[in-house]
Amino acid sequence: MRGQRLEKIVAFWALFFIRIVTGLAGEGRSVWKKDSHFSPVSETQMFLYDTFPKEFLWGVGTGAFQVEGSWRKDGKGSSIWDHFTHSEFRDADSTGTSSDSYILLDKDLSALDFLGVTFYQFSISWSRLFPTGVAAAPNEKGLQYYNTLIDSLLHRNIDPVITLYHWDLPLMLQEKYGGWKNESMIDIFNDYATFCFQTFGDRVKYWITIHNPYLIAWHGYGTGIHAPGERGKIRTVYSVGHNLIKAHAKVWHTYKEHFEPFQKGMISIVLGSHWIEPNRLEDESDISKCQKSMERVLGWFAKPIHGDGDYPEELKNELLFLPHFTEDEKNYIKRTADFFAFSFGPSNFKPPNTLPKMGQNLSLNLREVLNWIKLEYNSPRILIAENGWFTDSHVKTDDTTAIYMMKNFINKVLQAIKYDNIDVFGYTAWSLLDGFEWQHAYNIRRGLFYVDFKSKKKERIPKSSALYYKQIVRENGFFPKDATPNLQAQFSCDFSWGITESVLKAESAASSPQFCDSSLYLWNVTGDGLLHKVEGVKLKTRPAQCTDFVSIKKQLDLLEKMKVTHYRFALDWSLILPNGDLSVVNRQVLRYYRCVISEVLKLNVQSMVTLYYPTHTYLGLPGPLLQTGGWLNQSTAYAFQDYAALCFRELGDLVKLWITINEPNQLSSVYNRSSNDTYRAAHNLLIAHAMAWRIYDEQYRSSQYGKVSLSLHSDWAEPANPFFESHSRAANRFLQFEIGWFANPIFKTGDYPAIMREYITFKNRKGLSHTLLPSFTSEEKQLVKGAADFYALNHFTTRFVIHEPQNGSQYDFDRDIQFLQDITCLSSPSRLTVVPWGMRKVLRWIKNTYGDIDIYITANGIDDPSLDNDELRNYYLGKYVQEVLKAYYIDKVKIKGYYAFKLTEEKSKPRFGFFTSDSKGKPSIKFYNSLISNNGFPADFSVCGPPSHEKQCSFCLFISQKKPLIFFACCLFSTLILLLVLIFFHKRKRRKRFKAKSIKCICVSF
Repeated sequence: MRGQRLEKIVAFWALFFIRIVTGLAGEGRSVWKKDSHFSPVSETQMFLYDTFPKEFLWGVGTGAFQVEGSWRKDGKGSSIWDHFTHSEFRDADSTGTSSDSYILLDKDLSALDFLGVTFYQFSISWSRLFPTGVAAAPNEKGLQYYNTLIDSLLHRNIDPVITLYHWDLPLMLQEKYGGWKNESMIDIFNDYATFCFQTFGDRVKYWITIHNPYLIAWHGYGTGIHAPGERGKIRTVYSVGHNLIKAHAKVWHTYKEHFEPFQKGMISIVLGSHWIEPNRLEDESDISKCQKSMERVLGWFAKPIHGDGDYPEELKNELLFLPHFTEDEKNYIKRTADFFAFSFGPSNFKPPNTLPKMGQNLSLNLREVLNWIKLEYNSPRILIAENGWFTDSHVKTDDTTAIYMMKNFINKVLQAIKYDNIDVFGYTAWSLLDGFEWQHAYNIRRGLFYVDFKSKKKERIPKSSALYYKQIVRENGFFPKDATPNLQAQFSCDFSWGITESVLKAESAASSPQFCDSSLYLWNVTGDGLLHKVEGVKLKTRPAQCTDFVSIKKQLDLLEKMKVTHYRFALDWSLILPNGDLSVVNRQVLRYYRCVISEVLKLNVQSMVTLYYPTHTYLGLPGPLLQTGGWLNQSTAYAFQDYAALCFRELGDLVKLWITINEPNQLSSVYNRSSNDTYRAAHNLLIAHAMAWRIYDEQYRSSQYGKVSLSLHSDWAEPANPFFESHSRAANRFLQFEIGWFANPIFKTGDYPAIMREYITFKNRKGLSHTLLPSFTSEEKQLVKGAADFYALNHFTTRFVIHEPQNGSQYDFDRDIQFLQDITCLSSPSRLTVVPWGMRKVLRWIKNTYGDIDIYITANGIDDPSLDNDELRNYYLGKYVQEVLKAYYIDKVKIKGYYAFKLTEEKSKPRFGFFTSDSKGKPSIKFYNSLISNNGFPADFSVCGPPSHEKQCSFCLFISQKKPLIFFACCLFSTLILLLVLIFFHKRKRRKRFKAKSIKCICVSF
């Protein structure tokens, strides 16, 4: 018994130590088991502005076959890729030169100097050093090239990181032995590696045995898209993988035993992988499939080398033909890497149909795969040995997409270091130069430096990604664009805090008409449960009241919870004037809107009323105006003038802030048959607004004291690529076409922006467009110029703009721009990117462009999918209001009010509302309440006390809201008092009678 217990104890501790040393297979699955209550705005998940550790290594890499060229020069032998390209590719001759690094070494070194990297990862061409592959007498020219390269790097304080084998096996070894199918390759590779250690090891501290053995085995001997191009034999694939693992292990032991003691270097193998996400995070079977997928690719090589010396159990169970390791081999192979060298790039994802996806979703989340490696293999030190993306072959130096991919990848590494305590000690950007990209040949580019393969000089021209990487290396990380710290300050005491709603659908009749019926009814006379009218009896009724409209009551309840000072909503033109003119005026609808405004005023909330609120799905014009061409017909502008005048006359005594038209600069999606239609409609909208403003200015301002403007969609535009002037010009062009299109005529010159006219003329001359931008007459200029009392803007996001020449007569084509989605930014389900500093920039731009004018932010918000915990909206509000405060406080922009968008959400549309479509409030209401009550972000005390109306009218508000209840209570109280009085007098009278009777009795007795 004691012996058995002892065996169990030994077994337990053996298992414990195995877990400590190697990790436990399957632990990586916890990466996919995410907290269901995980915050979408957690700082640990957003872009991290921080620096890498001081000792972090920055490098760049290349593969010999991809960039060296000179495949027949100076005694170099043929490799399997030389043979493969000449037999499989049409333009095979071009691989003979490629980037020509073999003869243009100085240009490569200059490129490295430019980047400022600390290491250069390159591979040795086995067949350049040993033409036959056998490590006998080396090729002197090849030896001289690599010695010169290493010495030149060290002279520049750049560490060489040498890969012994990056896929270009000497052809003679393939023909004689069958390549890696033959186990004899293990010793041949070891002999070659030993020579390299002996020759270069005194100057090299980092060695890579083999680059991405998965791709060698899978694509070289399975799919056949890599050299040597063998197809279809799955047993061969795993046999090749088996030999590659053993070859690596032997080389590792050779270095450790014979060279490490005095060379003091480190050695590993580059393992590459994809990453995969489950369809359903809560589904264990999907998570298991993801785990299997990773084990079949990365685990195939990582578990033997970084784990316990054997293949993953899943592979062994499913692939009965999988080669076996003996116990001695397992012990020989396990832990044969001094660090985990990891490759994560397009080669690991392409072609996607060759990956074991198992019905799950491929992902580019580098941080998560690093966490998987940490959990599976006991927190190894990690070198990102290959990372980057690609562009199409026609892209030269403007590789903007590559910048954003690099930004995303490197920041994920930084997050993994800072938040997950993953020991990543270096990063290799891939690749230094454009070169031959394996099965893609020259159809894609991956270099940081552009090379024109057809030119003689083959200059290394830095792409924008090289400039960006240089900046990251120099700064050792990321610094924010706007380093202004958050302010603790408040807005002015008369600042307007509002909420925006779209068109209010008016009730055509009161929802509670019972008080208007003068008849008397008896209920359930015959037992049928119905009301029966009593003929001939008429009762006195009360006058109609605004609270008869049930929808108004609901709005008041919502507004009371919002605690705003202003409420912005829109009227429905087509309901008020169904014929489009004054021939028929729907007085009931006008009464409804007047009721809304008057009842809202009782809450001490001012209304900002929008006369016309078109959208791309609902133009909002009366039917007859639509039939005559809508805004393409100038008569619509005159009809709008009449409509505006009616609203000013009927409602103006209650309204101090008017918006004539909401976002007229967004109607290009409606009038999009041609650019001429778009500009004609916009022209008439401008005239309509100006005429409405003039009517108010001349006839109503003196008595109503209100202000009028139009609200423009005003998103900020940022050049997607800050290193290209064309992108900066495109961003400015976007602002002029989007905002200046309407703002310039009103707030500046009375005419469209000069940039807009000049660019359209330029495109017309080139025959790329046939656009005619309308001209203002002198009378129209005088009418339009100055026709606004403030600037009203709707701002939601920042657009990252690319210059993209386009051909055609469309408004969008005239601008020659495309938008790029920054994948590193927090975004909403509708793909609104959260870029708070864009708000401050657009406010500054408006001030600088149009002068020191009053500004109202009439809509700002984001869609948040959560119904019960809209943290994204809270985050958005807090960050954007902070930027508004900076613009107000630091930049001295005259911001008068901020209106959050929007009060209620609509069914089947993005969830922008503070309330659901069935009026259920969300937590963001409380957050917005705090912003309003604090009037910003105060320090320890508030400069502005509570508004005077809050002090004076809280009791009045209670009285106005509880009138019926208070009336009933008063009646009840009066009745009670009257009853008590009657009882008192009755008792007193009885007491007098009793007293008189008693006296009478006494007298009789006497």
